[in-house]
Amino acid sequence: MGNYVIKFNEIEKARLTFESNEPRDLFYRAATELVRLAVDNKTSLSVTEALAVLLQTWNRAHYRYRKFDMEHFKKIDSLIRKHAEALASYRRRTIENLADSERPVLSGLFTEFEDVLGPVGAAKALHLLAPRFFPLWDRAIAHAYKTTLGKAGRAGLGNLHRTLGGVSA
Repeated sequence: MGNYVIKFNEIEKARLTFESNEPRDLFYRAATELVRLAVDNKTSLSVTEALAVLLQTWNRAHYRYRKFDMEHFKKIDSLIRKHAEALASYRRRTIENLADSERPVLSGLFTEFEDVLGPVGAAKALHLLAPRFFPLWDRAIAHAYKTTLGKAGRAGLGNLHRTLGGVSA
């Protein structure tokens, strides 16, 4: 596993590359807009419903052998409600403000999301809920940075570190 440090200017370059090459960008933009509208109470959809749009589209490999049923939906909703205050705080912040002292709390948050959504789903959900704080991260992105995402439940702290920890100015 590499110790590649992601630079902020690389994140912007990657975002621009993604926007020009990713055919699912429409789903991402729609989900991002739906989550924003739900967070701002400007739609009849809940934040969980808005988030489900992206999860069922972009995390379909995770759901190939798992149901996205009402029980799963309730688990996601419970996570969002439980962490609503923290997520609202992260939504107002950028990754540049990440303090080392926050890592234990973030590790717990990531692990809880990971237990329900898997490592890729957790990273994508947290990104949608706080897009300027949590980078969009999945296995393909991790591979491009010469690292990996571990299996859910076994590598929460490592996955969080790879998602947040290897970022510098």
